[in-house]
Amino acid sequence: MNSKKIQYALVLATNNQHKVSEIRSILRKAHLKVPILTLKDFPSRGPVVENKPTLVGNAVKKAREISRFTKCLALADDTGLFVKALRGKPGVYSARFAGPGCNYEHNCRKLLRLLNGKPLSKRQALFQTVAALALPNGKVFVAKGQVNGRIATEFKGKNGFGYDPVFNVPKYKKTFAEMNPHLKNRISHRAKAFSKVPGLLKKALKEYNSR
Repeated sequence: MNSKKIQYALVLATNNQHKVSEIRSILRKAHLKVPILTLKDFPSRGPVVENKPTLVGNAVKKAREISRFTKCLALADDTGLFVKALRGKPGVYSARFAGPGCNYEHNCRKLLRLLNGKPLSKRQALFQTVAALALPNGKVFVAKGQVNGRIATEFKGKNGFGYDPVFNVPKYKKTFAEMNPHLKNRISHRAKAFSKVPGLLKKALKEYNSR
């Protein structure tokens, strides 16, 4: 791929198809005139090891590695659920909270088990997403989004993925999984972070074209 094509392609640095679908939907609303690719378009590239202690660190690492490999702009994110009663856990380990080989349901069940018996007033939580947009030269632009809520006492709803069935947004009296996708993709932590991507993209292209 010619390096000049950086202006015409944005690679989503993830193999998570739930996440790809959600990000595409969010970016579509911004009317981005940049073709969006995924790691499926680069089958020889394996996943990036997420070994940084912060969401920012993981997002930046993923974006940089994929941008250098593809010679395109690369957009990565890392998301964490921070529960006050658990001193911020699962945090950066949200995706693997229940241990190696775990899935979304395992993570949610472990969370509910740890909070068993705690009233709603003690179940405050923060969902945060960090989005990182990288150039092949290593320059990175970062945006953040977050939503405050509570951990439900049981699974509620069938939509979404991850912790959506147990993350309740008090303003709407629903978990993310009970919301229709249009509402969730308007108010979620990921939506808030990725709504800033068009601005980041303009900065990134200006940076690239000034070289």
